[in-house]
Amino acid sequence: MCGIVGWIDREKDLRQERQVLLTMTEQLSSRGPDAAGVWISPHAALGHRRLIVVDPTGGGQPMVRGRGDQTYVITYNGELYNTPELRLTLEARGYTFHSHSDTEALLLAYIEWGPSCVEHLNGIFAFGIWNEQEQSLFLARDRLGVKPLFYAQRGNAIFFASELKALLVHPAIDPELDAEGLAEIVALGPARTPGHGIFRGVAELKPGHYLVYSRKGINISQYWRLESRRHEDDLEATTCKVRELLQDTVQRQLVADVPVSTLLSGGLDSSAVTAFAAQAFTETGRGPINTYSVDYAQNEEYFQANEFEPNSDAPWARLVSEFLGTRHHLVTIDPQELAGALTKALRARDLPGMADIDSSLYLFSREIKKEATVALSGEAADEIFGGYPWFRQSEAPSNTFPWIRMVRDRARLLSPELVEWIQPEGYVTRRYQESLEEVPRLPGEAPREARLREIAYLSITRFMPVLLERKDRMSMAVGLEVRVPYCDHRLVEYVWNIPWAMKWWGGQEKGILRRALSGVLPASVLNRRKSPYPKTHNPSYREVVGRWLSEIIEDPGSPLGPLMKREAIRALIRNGTSDFDQPWFGQLMRGPQLIAYLAQVDTWLREYHVQIS
Repeated sequence: MCGIVGWIDREKDLRQERQVLLTMTEQLSSRGPDAAGVWISPHAALGHRRLIVVDPTGGGQPMVRGRGDQTYVITYNGELYNTPELRLTLEARGYTFHSHSDTEALLLAYIEWGPSCVEHLNGIFAFGIWNEQEQSLFLARDRLGVKPLFYAQRGNAIFFASELKALLVHPAIDPELDAEGLAEIVALGPARTPGHGIFRGVAELKPGHYLVYSRKGINISQYWRLESRRHEDDLEATTCKVRELLQDTVQRQLVADVPVSTLLSGGLDSSAVTAFAAQAFTETGRGPINTYSVDYAQNEEYFQANEFEPNSDAPWARLVSEFLGTRHHLVTIDPQELAGALTKALRARDLPGMADIDSSLYLFSREIKKEATVALSGEAADEIFGGYPWFRQSEAPSNTFPWIRMVRDRARLLSPELVEWIQPEGYVTRRYQESLEEVPRLPGEAPREARLREIAYLSITRFMPVLLERKDRMSMAVGLEVRVPYCDHRLVEYVWNIPWAMKWWGGQEKGILRRALSGVLPASVLNRRKSPYPKTHNPSYREVVGRWLSEIIEDPGSPLGPLMKREAIRALIRNGTSDFDQPWFGQLMRGPQLIAYLAQVDTWLREYHVQIS
């Protein structure tokens, strides 16, 4: 994994702008701590920060290749899991390889197939390729949006980068926030509308899309989307296919020239990934695989089961580790440290995020990085297989996303002027209705099946990106590459059309996945109720973030102050747990997380010098 930046400008000689490019590239040093490179021509400047995972000597970037009279330059962030197949195909077409890096395979694939190269790729990626002779830029992002890519156009210039921070240091791009951007933060946040870059004039290339910038301007195309059709396989064939696909994608994603590990909570999803990874390690003589789980100081003292968090992970992680013979590591996080890392998490995401759900992953990733460079995660299984509580609550009427709750209650914290300006409830409803219009319908589908298809589509395209963004930013902030086997597009495409009666085989969420893993995992793990990523239940965390927000709201110079009703914020700090005793976002974000989120908003407005207009 890496960090990429680029600047194409038809009116400037970019050979004179080397320092600006270096500054942009340096902003992504945590994504690529092992090497750096730039390539500059009169009207194109590309930068790259490298995290070495495959081919330490042959995978340097930006990489340049020629064919005929054409010169192509690539800057690439990601990992291809079908590199061997790509190499064989391209070699049969006359191409010669100088390395075993996936970067070279990707660049030659573009030279051979042009924009349609993305249809030949299995992996997670965001990349830019410049054609020097045609003076054209090609940008592409993977199908599910695992790897990030932002861009901005200013006049005849276009800029792109893996993270917002690399764009914002360019003199032409100001951190301006209009009503829509502010609504994204205080109404929709920590979610984000696909394609929205929050800052005025900054966009995100959507998952499954590519962009071509030439003398004709910008042209964006969608190359992948979910397609609804009748599922033809019976239960037995479906079970075998799910197991086969998951096992294959896990094995593919173990490729690396650096230490590989897995994140193991003891839940169904991470245990399945770990089982197939451990098996592959044994078969190839790589020894026991390292596994990691996270917990919080004194959590066993304060934990109380609820609808969203039925039990704690630690005993289950130990059970699975012993069953599979892994070398397990438990990372314990202190609440004070958790609160202290909220600002680091904010800087990693460049936006207010999931509060301590982010900062805990940042700290967790930092510990894993001490012994591993790559980790496989069980992220995205709940969206793909229908594991969240809101799938079971699908019949409840709604005019909003099922993970966004208490919008009206949160709006009461905002100043009347801000509510009038951004219309938070209306904004969320509008975004919700827009997303429903995208759902690929299946003609003749029963109403309940159709509604569940809607919930699945919303979860994959609106909720999953929040978690993928979290996973990417928190891990890459410490130079750890986290891979997500459940986001393999072959698996996603297949599971998308499995009927819900089959998906919930046995009356359990993700029932078809449980059935596919029979004999792979202990029965107790197969039957364990879903439990999300753990959070701290220690009241000292709430006390720390409460004091932080108190200091902010009493500060006359606070940029958050004019946006809020100060007395309402004081009441939130006093009564946050009782006022928001149900999750207001997702499954985990309650009163303490709302307090921390608002404190992050203030820090973000200050540190990023955000201008609201």
